[in-house]
Amino acid sequence: MKATAAVLRGTDQPYAIEEIELRDLRPNEVLVRIVAAGMCHTDVLPRVPGFIAPPPIVVGHEGSGVVEAIGNAVTKVAVGDHVVLSFDSCGVCANCSAGQPAYCDTFIVRNLFGRELDGSAAATDAAGEPIAARWFGQSSFASHAIATERNTVVVDKALPLEVLGPLGCGIQTGAGSILGALDVQPGTSVAVFGSGAVGLAAVMAAKVAGATTIIAVDLQQHRLDLALELGATHVVKGDAPDVAAQLAAASGGGVQYSFDTTGIPAVIVTALQATRMTGKCGLVGVLQGNLELDSNTMLGKTILNILEGSVDPQVFIPRMIELWQDGQFPFDRLIEEFPMSQINEAEQSSLAGGVIKPVLRP
Repeated sequence: MKATAAVLRGTDQPYAIEEIELRDLRPNEVLVRIVAAGMCHTDVLPRVPGFIAPPPIVVGHEGSGVVEAIGNAVTKVAVGDHVVLSFDSCGVCANCSAGQPAYCDTFIVRNLFGRELDGSAAATDAAGEPIAARWFGQSSFASHAIATERNTVVVDKALPLEVLGPLGCGIQTGAGSILGALDVQPGTSVAVFGSGAVGLAAVMAAKVAGATTIIAVDLQQHRLDLALELGATHVVKGDAPDVAAQLAAASGGGVQYSFDTTGIPAVIVTALQATRMTGKCGLVGVLQGNLELDSNTMLGKTILNILEGSVDPQVFIPRMIELWQDGQFPFDRLIEEFPMSQINEAEQSSLAGGVIKPVLRP
């Protein structure tokens, strides 16, 4: 199967639009024509020298599209179905069996290696050389992607596929962490550090959960302004000298839940300092250095390192769609569309703090 894809050839090189050849489907797989794919900061990881998924690679893990073919063992997905693609999981390990696919025994290999479980590539380029094309079980920065039945979520054909892709990871991580992993309760206080797509999804979800104090922390004023529109009751500039004090004042002595999307150790320490005893602090950002904590900072608090919101996409993606249809979760306000040919411009804008959630259209 020939496809057009944005191929990352080197850690410091721009994406190149190329024709690739995808291998044949296996029994539990589906072929999806990609309509749109969200860009997530996790897609930048193969640019890090020495990362476990080096170039050449096709990334993208927030795809939405139409099923064009299925393997002979697929029973829950049909040709013609409209789908959202999410992370992959095995379905048989203890955590998958317990409804926790984000903590699948093979999560890292299936999602962050960009290759098959046996280490082979799923595609070749025009010269016949291997291209890694199984990033998060999809590699959706392409016209077509191979996914598995487990990471393919069927949605109503009346829904606009062009906006649904980001539900597969970033939006799911933010909202799922609040409504799932942290289980935020009505009448409580929440501080969200980082007002990108993940953080703003958390802000919207905190409002859905019934939190009465929702504080957004970020360096970008335009993002804080949007956070107020989406449900935040307070905002704090991340470079203020008294962030923890402002959070304590806004929450009456400390928040019951804090949520860090930045991965910056100093910010995580502030998030913990702002959390009251018996509170919970959720972490989802890729850690950017060593995190040193003293016992006083952690005293009486729970720290959760969360993957994919600790939710099952087959259950949670339909829930987010329902909330969106009811007007309670306007995640589409975060989206700005780019043609796939402008993927490099979209990446640069996202990394510079401009566009919040780029969505690429092949």
